[in-house]
Amino acid sequence: MNDKLRLETLAIHAGGAPDKETGAVAPPIHLSTTFEHGPAGERRSDYEYLRERNPTQDRFETMLAALEQGEAALAFASGQAAMLAAIGSLPAGSQLLIPDDCYTGLRALCDDFLPEKGIHGTIVDMGDVSAVRAAMTPSTRMIWAETPSNPQVKIADIAALADIAHGAGALLACDNTFATPVLQRPLALGADLVMHSTTKYFGGHSDVLGGALAFARRDAFFESVFHRRHITGAILSPFNAWLLLRGARSLPARMAWHCRNARAIAEFLAAHPAVEAVHYPGLASHPDHAVAARQMSDFGGMLSFRVKGGRDAALHVAGNLRLILNATSLGGCESLIEHRASVEGPNPLSPQNLLRFSVGLENAEDLIEDLRQALADGDAA
Repeated sequence: MNDKLRLETLAIHAGGAPDKETGAVAPPIHLSTTFEHGPAGERRSDYEYLRERNPTQDRFETMLAALEQGEAALAFASGQAAMLAAIGSLPAGSQLLIPDDCYTGLRALCDDFLPEKGIHGTIVDMGDVSAVRAAMTPSTRMIWAETPSNPQVKIADIAALADIAHGAGALLACDNTFATPVLQRPLALGADLVMHSTTKYFGGHSDVLGGALAFARRDAFFESVFHRRHITGAILSPFNAWLLLRGARSLPARMAWHCRNARAIAEFLAAHPAVEAVHYPGLASHPDHAVAARQMSDFGGMLSFRVKGGRDAALHVAGNLRLILNATSLGGCESLIEHRASVEGPNPLSPQNLLRFSVGLENAEDLIEDLRQALADGDAA
Protein backbone atom coordinates (compact mmCIF):
# COMPACT_ATOMS: atom_id res chain seq x y z
CA MET A 1 0.00 0.00 0.00
CA ASN A 2 1.37 3.40 -1.00
CA ASP A 3 2.48 5.11 2.23
CA LYS A 4 1.84 8.49 0.60
CA LEU A 5 -1.89 7.88 0.47
CA ARG A 6 -3.90 10.06 2.80
CA LEU A 7 -5.72 8.70 5.83
CA GLU A 8 -9.23 8.76 4.33
CA THR A 9 -7.99 6.65 1.41
CA LEU A 10 -6.04 4.26 3.64
CA ALA A 11 -9.12 3.66 5.82
CA ILE A 12 -10.87 2.23 2.76
CA HIS A 13 -8.07 0.52 0.88
CA ALA A 14 -5.47 -0.68 3.43
CA GLY A 15 -6.42 -4.29 4.10
CA GLY A 16 -9.30 -3.90 1.65
CA ALA A 17 -7.89 -5.35 -1.57
CA PRO A 18 -10.41 -7.38 -3.62
CA ASP A 19 -10.52 -11.09 -2.79
CA LYS A 20 -7.94 -12.92 -4.95
CA GLU A 21 -10.16 -15.94 -5.59
CA THR A 22 -13.45 -14.25 -6.43
CA GLY A 23 -12.70 -10.59 -7.05
CA ALA A 24 -15.17 -9.66 -4.31
CA VAL A 25 -14.81 -5.98 -3.38
CA ALA A 26 -16.14 -6.46 0.15
CA PRO A 27 -13.53 -8.32 2.24
CA PRO A 28 -14.52 -11.96 2.79
CA ILE A 29 -14.98 -13.48 6.26
CA HIS A 30 -12.83 -16.57 6.84
CA LEU A 31 -14.55 -18.42 9.68
CA SER A 32 -12.41 -21.55 9.64
CA THR A 33 -10.72 -22.38 12.92
CA THR A 34 -8.11 -24.61 11.26
CA PHE A 35 -6.14 -24.64 8.00
CA GLU A 36 -4.78 -27.59 6.04
CA HIS A 37 -1.15 -28.49 6.54
CA GLY A 38 1.11 -31.37 5.53
CA PRO A 39 1.50 -34.72 7.34
CA ALA A 40 4.50 -33.42 9.29
CA GLY A 41 2.83 -30.11 10.11
CA GLU A 42 4.38 -28.29 7.17
CA ARG A 43 2.32 -25.24 6.35
CA ARG A 44 0.67 -24.90 2.96
CA SER A 45 -0.28 -21.27 3.62
CA ASP A 46 0.49 -18.62 6.22
CA TYR A 47 -2.14 -20.05 8.57
CA GLU A 48 -2.48 -23.01 10.88
CA TYR A 49 -5.02 -22.31 13.63
CA LEU A 50 -7.40 -19.43 14.34
CA ARG A 51 -5.95 -18.60 17.74
CA GLU A 52 -2.62 -17.70 16.13
CA ARG A 53 -3.78 -15.74 13.06
CA ASN A 54 -6.56 -15.67 10.51
CA PRO A 55 -6.97 -13.91 7.13
CA THR A 56 -9.80 -11.56 8.12
CA GLN A 57 -7.96 -10.40 11.21
CA ASP A 58 -4.81 -9.89 9.14
CA ARG A 59 -6.69 -7.46 6.94
CA PHE A 60 -7.82 -5.44 9.96
CA GLU A 61 -4.30 -5.38 11.41
CA THR A 62 -2.88 -4.20 8.08
CA MET A 63 -5.41 -1.38 8.01
CA LEU A 64 -4.73 -0.29 11.62
CA ALA A 65 -0.95 -0.30 11.19
CA ALA A 66 -1.35 1.89 8.10
CA LEU A 67 -3.66 4.37 9.85
CA GLU A 68 -1.40 4.64 12.91
CA GLN A 69 1.78 4.76 10.78
CA GLY A 70 3.23 1.77 12.60
CA GLU A 71 5.14 -1.28 11.44
CA ALA A 72 2.65 -3.78 12.84
CA ALA A 73 -0.63 -4.20 14.71
CA LEU A 74 -2.35 -6.91 16.72
CA ALA A 75 -6.08 -7.36 17.25
CA PHE A 76 -7.66 -8.68 20.45
CA ALA A 77 -11.02 -9.80 21.76
CA SER A 78 -11.43 -6.54 23.73
CA GLY A 79 -9.61 -3.37 24.65
CA GLN A 80 -9.04 -4.79 28.12
CA ALA A 81 -7.35 -7.86 26.61
CA ALA A 82 -5.14 -5.62 24.50
CA MET A 83 -4.09 -3.59 27.57
CA LEU A 84 -3.30 -6.69 29.60
CA ALA A 85 -1.27 -8.24 26.78
CA ALA A 86 0.87 -5.13 26.46
CA ILE A 87 1.38 -4.43 30.14
CA GLY A 88 1.64 -8.11 31.05
CA SER A 89 4.59 -8.44 28.67
CA LEU A 90 6.69 -6.18 30.88
CA PRO A 91 9.25 -7.98 33.06
CA ALA A 92 8.54 -8.78 36.69
CA GLY A 93 9.60 -5.95 38.97
CA SER A 94 8.54 -3.28 36.49
CA GLN A 95 6.96 -0.02 37.50
CA LEU A 96 4.17 1.28 35.27
CA LEU A 97 3.04 4.91 35.36
CA ILE A 98 -0.69 5.38 34.75
CA PRO A 99 -2.84 8.54 34.54
CA ASP A 100 -4.78 9.95 37.46
CA ASP A 101 -7.79 10.16 35.13
CA CYS A 102 -8.19 6.99 33.10
CA TYR A 103 -10.44 4.11 32.18
CA THR A 104 -11.47 2.22 35.32
CA GLY A 105 -10.43 -1.10 33.76
CA LEU A 106 -6.80 0.04 33.75
CA ARG A 107 -6.96 0.90 37.44
CA ALA A 108 -8.54 -2.49 38.15
CA LEU A 109 -5.70 -4.27 36.33
CA CYS A 110 -3.17 -2.36 38.42
CA ASP A 111 -5.01 -3.03 41.68
CA ASP A 112 -6.18 -6.61 41.23
CA PHE A 113 -3.98 -8.48 38.74
CA LEU A 114 -0.66 -6.87 37.83
CA PRO A 115 0.85 -7.14 41.35
CA GLU A 116 0.58 -10.93 40.97
CA LYS A 117 2.99 -10.57 38.05
CA GLY A 118 5.32 -8.30 39.97
CA ILE A 119 4.24 -5.24 37.99
CA HIS A 120 3.32 -2.19 40.02
CA GLY A 121 1.28 0.80 38.87
CA THR A 122 1.91 4.36 40.06
CA ILE A 123 -0.72 7.07 39.48
CA VAL A 124 0.51 10.40 38.15
CA ASP A 125 -0.98 13.47 36.51
CA MET A 126 0.12 12.95 32.90
CA GLY A 127 -0.60 16.59 32.10
CA ASP A 128 2.15 17.65 34.53
CA VAL A 129 5.44 16.83 32.81
CA SER A 130 7.44 17.64 35.94
CA ALA A 131 5.31 15.22 38.00
CA VAL A 132 5.84 12.46 35.45
CA ARG A 133 9.58 13.04 35.43
CA ALA A 134 9.66 12.97 39.24
CA ALA A 135 7.71 9.70 39.33
CA MET A 136 10.22 7.86 37.14
CA THR A 137 12.41 5.28 38.92
CA PRO A 138 15.10 2.85 37.72
CA SER A 139 12.37 0.18 37.51
CA THR A 140 9.98 2.21 35.33
CA ARG A 141 9.49 0.25 32.12
CA MET A 142 6.41 1.93 30.66
CA ILE A 143 4.43 5.16 30.80
CA TRP A 144 0.78 4.57 29.93
CA ALA A 145 -0.83 7.76 28.65
CA GLU A 146 -4.50 8.25 27.89
CA THR A 147 -5.19 11.36 25.88
CA PRO A 148 -7.88 12.57 25.73
CA SER A 149 -8.57 10.86 29.05
CA ASN A 150 -11.67 9.08 30.28
CA PRO A 151 -13.86 10.67 31.61
CA GLN A 152 -12.47 14.14 32.36
CA VAL A 153 -11.00 14.60 28.86
CA LYS A 154 -7.57 15.70 30.04
CA ILE A 155 -4.79 16.09 27.49
CA ALA A 156 -1.21 14.85 27.85
CA ASP A 157 1.73 16.07 25.78
CA ILE A 158 2.67 12.89 23.91
CA ALA A 159 5.99 14.14 22.56
CA ALA A 160 7.11 15.32 26.00
CA LEU A 161 6.14 12.00 27.60
CA ALA A 162 8.02 10.12 24.87
CA ASP A 163 11.17 12.10 25.66
CA ILE A 164 10.86 11.27 29.36
CA ALA A 165 10.23 7.57 28.71
CA HIS A 166 13.01 7.13 26.19
CA GLY A 167 15.47 9.07 28.33
CA ALA A 168 14.94 6.42 31.01
CA GLY A 169 14.96 3.43 28.66
CA ALA A 170 11.19 2.95 29.05
CA LEU A 171 8.33 2.64 26.56
CA LEU A 172 5.50 5.07 26.01
CA ALA A 173 2.08 3.54 25.36
CA CYS A 174 -0.88 5.70 24.47
CA ASP A 175 -4.57 4.88 24.66
CA ASN A 176 -5.87 6.56 21.50
CA THR A 177 -9.48 5.35 21.80
CA PHE A 178 -11.12 8.77 22.18
CA ALA A 179 -9.15 10.42 19.37
CA THR A 180 -8.67 7.55 16.87
CA PRO A 181 -5.88 7.87 14.29
CA VAL A 182 -8.16 10.21 12.35
CA LEU A 183 -7.52 12.95 14.92
CA GLN A 184 -4.22 11.94 16.54
CA ARG A 185 -1.25 9.72 15.67
CA PRO A 186 0.79 9.04 18.81
CA LEU A 187 3.44 6.94 17.05
CA ALA A 188 4.35 9.94 14.88
CA LEU A 189 4.79 11.94 18.11
CA GLY A 190 7.21 9.42 19.62
CA ALA A 191 5.02 6.81 21.28
CA ASP A 192 6.10 3.17 20.97
CA LEU A 193 2.68 1.60 21.28
CA VAL A 194 -0.92 2.67 20.69
CA MET A 195 -3.97 0.95 22.19
CA HIS A 196 -7.56 1.10 20.97
CA SER A 197 -10.79 -0.20 22.32
CA THR A 198 -12.04 -0.85 18.79
CA THR A 199 -15.48 -1.47 20.29
CA LYS A 200 -15.87 2.28 20.21
CA TYR A 201 -15.25 4.47 17.15
CA PHE A 202 -13.76 1.79 14.89
CA GLY A 203 -16.90 -0.31 15.24
CA GLY A 204 -19.03 2.81 15.31
CA HIS A 205 -22.39 1.08 15.67
CA SER A 206 -22.38 -0.35 19.23
CA ASP A 207 -22.44 -3.91 17.92
CA VAL A 208 -18.88 -5.27 18.07
CA LEU A 209 -16.37 -5.95 20.87
CA GLY A 210 -12.67 -5.67 20.14
CA GLY A 211 -9.32 -4.16 20.99
CA ALA A 212 -6.04 -3.57 19.20
CA LEU A 213 -2.42 -2.51 19.57
CA ALA A 214 -0.34 -0.71 16.96
CA PHE A 215 3.45 -0.84 17.25
CA ALA A 216 6.04 1.64 16.06
CA ARG A 217 8.42 -1.28 15.45
CA ARG A 218 8.10 -4.98 14.73
CA ASP A 219 10.68 -5.77 17.40
CA ALA A 220 11.19 -8.12 20.34
CA PHE A 221 8.44 -6.44 22.35
CA PHE A 222 6.00 -6.94 19.50
CA GLU A 223 6.97 -10.61 19.30
CA SER A 224 6.48 -11.00 23.04
CA VAL A 225 2.96 -9.55 22.85
CA PHE A 226 2.15 -11.66 19.79
CA HIS A 227 3.26 -14.81 21.63
CA ARG A 228 1.23 -13.84 24.69
CA ARG A 229 -1.91 -13.41 22.57
CA HIS A 230 -1.34 -16.74 20.83
CA ILE A 231 -0.89 -18.70 24.05
CA THR A 232 -3.45 -16.94 26.26
CA GLY A 233 -6.07 -16.91 23.50
CA ALA A 234 -7.56 -13.39 23.59
CA ILE A 235 -8.05 -13.48 19.83
CA LEU A 236 -10.50 -11.32 17.88
CA SER A 237 -13.17 -13.39 16.11
CA PRO A 238 -13.18 -13.27 12.28
CA PHE A 239 -16.72 -11.86 12.21
CA ASN A 240 -15.77 -9.05 14.60
CA ALA A 241 -12.65 -8.35 12.54
CA TRP A 242 -14.89 -8.02 9.48
CA LEU A 243 -17.24 -5.63 11.30
CA LEU A 244 -14.26 -3.48 12.32
CA LEU A 245 -12.94 -3.43 8.75
CA ARG A 246 -16.35 -2.25 7.62
CA GLY A 247 -16.50 0.37 10.36
CA ALA A 248 -13.05 1.71 9.51
CA ARG A 249 -14.14 2.59 5.99
CA SER A 250 -16.49 5.27 7.29
CA LEU A 251 -14.37 6.25 10.32
CA PRO A 252 -12.97 9.54 8.92
CA ALA A 253 -16.40 10.73 7.80
CA ARG A 254 -18.03 9.78 11.10
CA MET A 255 -15.31 11.43 13.17
CA ALA A 256 -15.80 14.71 11.31
CA TRP A 257 -19.50 14.66 12.20
CA HIS A 258 -18.84 13.61 15.81
CA CYS A 259 -16.41 16.52 16.18
CA ARG A 260 -18.80 19.03 14.64
CA ASN A 261 -21.66 17.98 16.92
CA ALA A 262 -19.48 17.87 20.04
CA ARG A 263 -18.14 21.35 19.42
CA ALA A 264 -21.64 22.81 19.12
CA ILE A 265 -22.82 21.01 22.27
CA ALA A 266 -19.75 22.00 24.28
CA GLU A 267 -20.34 25.65 23.39
CA PHE A 268 -24.00 25.37 24.41
CA LEU A 269 -23.17 23.73 27.74
CA ALA A 270 -20.37 26.19 28.51
CA ALA A 271 -22.89 29.04 28.32
CA HIS A 272 -25.63 27.33 30.34
CA PRO A 273 -26.21 28.66 33.88
CA ALA A 274 -26.89 25.17 35.30
CA VAL A 275 -23.50 23.84 34.16
CA GLU A 276 -20.52 24.23 36.47
CA ALA A 277 -17.79 23.19 33.99
CA VAL A 278 -17.36 21.63 30.55
CA HIS A 279 -14.43 19.35 29.78
CA TYR A 280 -13.82 19.55 26.03
CA PRO A 281 -10.36 20.31 24.59
CA GLY A 282 -11.86 22.23 21.68
CA LEU A 283 -12.91 25.03 24.03
CA ALA A 284 -10.33 27.77 24.48
CA SER A 285 -11.15 27.63 28.21
CA HIS A 286 -9.86 24.04 28.49
CA PRO A 287 -6.55 24.15 30.38
CA ASP A 288 -4.92 21.82 27.83
CA HIS A 289 -6.41 23.44 24.73
CA ALA A 290 -3.03 24.54 23.34
CA VAL A 291 -1.50 21.06 23.67
CA ALA A 292 -4.56 19.47 22.09
CA ALA A 293 -4.48 21.93 19.19
CA ARG A 294 -0.83 21.09 18.61
CA GLN A 295 -1.13 17.31 18.51
CA MET A 296 -4.71 16.74 17.31
CA SER A 297 -6.31 17.65 13.99
CA ASP A 298 -9.70 18.09 15.71
CA PHE A 299 -11.01 17.66 19.23
CA GLY A 300 -13.20 14.58 19.16
CA GLY A 301 -16.73 13.51 19.95
CA MET A 302 -16.28 12.97 23.70
CA LEU A 303 -16.91 15.53 26.41
CA SER A 304 -17.97 15.61 30.02
CA PHE A 305 -19.66 18.29 32.06
CA ARG A 306 -20.40 19.01 35.69
CA VAL A 307 -23.87 20.01 36.78
CA LYS A 308 -24.35 22.60 39.50
CA GLY A 309 -25.97 21.10 42.57
CA GLY A 310 -23.92 17.92 42.98
CA ARG A 311 -24.77 14.27 42.44
CA ASP A 312 -28.53 14.58 42.75
CA ALA A 313 -28.68 17.39 40.20
CA ALA A 314 -26.53 15.43 37.73
CA LEU A 315 -28.68 12.32 38.10
CA HIS A 316 -31.81 14.42 37.67
CA VAL A 317 -30.51 15.80 34.37
CA ALA A 318 -29.48 12.36 33.12
CA GLY A 319 -32.83 10.90 34.11
CA ASN A 320 -34.81 13.58 32.30
CA LEU A 321 -33.20 13.26 28.89
CA ARG A 322 -35.62 12.05 26.23
CA LEU A 323 -33.39 11.47 23.21
CA ILE A 324 -29.93 10.94 24.66
CA LEU A 325 -29.64 7.44 26.13
CA ASN A 326 -28.22 6.52 29.53
CA ALA A 327 -25.75 3.76 28.67
CA THR A 328 -22.10 2.85 28.98
CA SER A 329 -19.56 2.73 26.15
CA LEU A 330 -19.07 5.37 23.47
CA GLY A 331 -18.32 6.05 19.83
CA GLY A 332 -21.58 4.79 18.34
CA CYS A 333 -24.03 6.55 16.05
CA GLU A 334 -26.38 7.24 18.95
CA SER A 335 -25.59 9.74 21.70
CA LEU A 336 -24.96 8.21 25.13
CA ILE A 337 -24.62 9.80 28.54
CA GLU A 338 -23.37 8.24 31.75
CA HIS A 339 -22.93 9.21 35.37
CA ARG A 340 -19.45 7.74 35.66
CA ALA A 341 -19.22 7.78 39.45
CA SER A 342 -22.21 5.43 39.61
CA VAL A 343 -20.57 2.79 37.41
CA GLU A 344 -16.97 2.95 38.63
CA GLY A 345 -17.47 0.56 41.53
CA PRO A 346 -17.23 1.08 45.28
CA ASN A 347 -14.42 3.67 45.12
CA PRO A 348 -15.23 6.03 42.26
CA LEU A 349 -12.75 8.73 41.32
CA SER A 350 -14.96 10.73 38.98
CA PRO A 351 -16.67 13.81 40.42
CA GLN A 352 -20.17 13.06 41.64
CA ASN A 353 -21.69 15.83 39.51
CA LEU A 354 -19.96 14.76 36.28
CA LEU A 355 -21.77 13.32 33.27
CA ARG A 356 -19.76 11.78 30.43
CA PHE A 357 -21.26 12.41 27.01
CA SER A 358 -20.54 10.42 23.86
CA VAL A 359 -21.88 12.75 21.19
CA GLY A 360 -23.48 10.81 18.36
CA LEU A 361 -24.42 11.50 14.76
CA GLU A 362 -27.88 12.92 15.32
CA ASN A 363 -28.71 16.50 14.35
CA ALA A 364 -26.85 18.71 16.82
CA GLU A 365 -29.86 20.96 17.37
CA ASP A 366 -32.00 18.00 18.43
CA LEU A 367 -29.35 17.02 20.98
CA ILE A 368 -29.07 20.58 22.27
CA GLU A 369 -32.84 20.83 22.65
CA ASP A 370 -32.85 17.62 24.67
CA LEU A 371 -30.09 18.93 26.93
CA ARG A 372 -31.83 22.29 27.27
CA GLN A 373 -35.10 20.76 28.48
CA ALA A 374 -33.31 18.38 30.87
CA LEU A 375 -31.19 21.15 32.35
CA ALA A 376 -34.18 23.48 32.64
CA ASP A 377 -36.18 20.75 34.35
CA GLY A 378 -33.28 20.27 36.73
CA ASP A 379 -33.34 23.99 37.57
CA ALA A 380 -37.07 23.81 38.23
CA ALA A 381 -36.58 20.83 40.51
